[in-house]
Amino acid sequence: MSRTPTIAVFDYESGNVHSAVKALVAAGANAVLTRDRTAALEADGLVVPGVGAFAAVRDALHAHGGDEIIDRRLAGGRPVLGICVGMQVLFEHGVERGQDSEGLGEWPGAVTELNAPVLPHMGWNTVSPDEGSILFDGIEDERFYFVHSYAAQKWELDVIPPFPQPRLTWTTYGDPFLAAVENGPLSATQFHPEKSGEAGIRLLRNWTRSL
Repeated sequence: MSRTPTIAVFDYESGNVHSAVKALVAAGANAVLTRDRTAALEADGLVVPGVGAFAAVRDALHAHGGDEIIDRRLAGGRPVLGICVGMQVLFEHGVERGQDSEGLGEWPGAVTELNAPVLPHMGWNTVSPDEGSILFDGIEDERFYFVHSYAAQKWELDVIPPFPQPRLTWTTYGDPFLAAVENGPLSATQFHPEKSGEAGIRLLRNWTRSL
């Protein structure tokens, strides 16, 4: 019998934490909502949700030690999954309403406003995963729920062999933007899997099974 992975959903007062916990439980994980440093470091996987402004989410993560926890986990090859603004703050910068805010810097590049006639981008959209994606295995043609006005619209990390190339998933609203990234132990989705029905549950199940 396979072991049930323990997933810590980091509670730093930002994001749909309770819906994320419920979705992970539905995906077959033992999910716990915590801001305890030891629990977040030792869990099989760490989920970092985020809702609101880039700078506010970054500040909240700093205030609760989330930046150090993410760094420590990744240095040890321990999986982290960012969701929505929890994905955005992983980049170097976020530019919102003319304010350029420093991110966590796990990936180079900036999060910028979508070039679209109507914002926010709110609703269901299809995605185009890279070949070999773990997150989207078996759900490549499904739709996922987005609600945001900003996104990473370029990928600037230059990975040199023998390190594996990240798997990038794109979608389009106005112009193309990154819908998900799978980069070693660090994965993230711009959409909300916890709001994406059965497709979102299956994505979370794919992630937890890979831990």
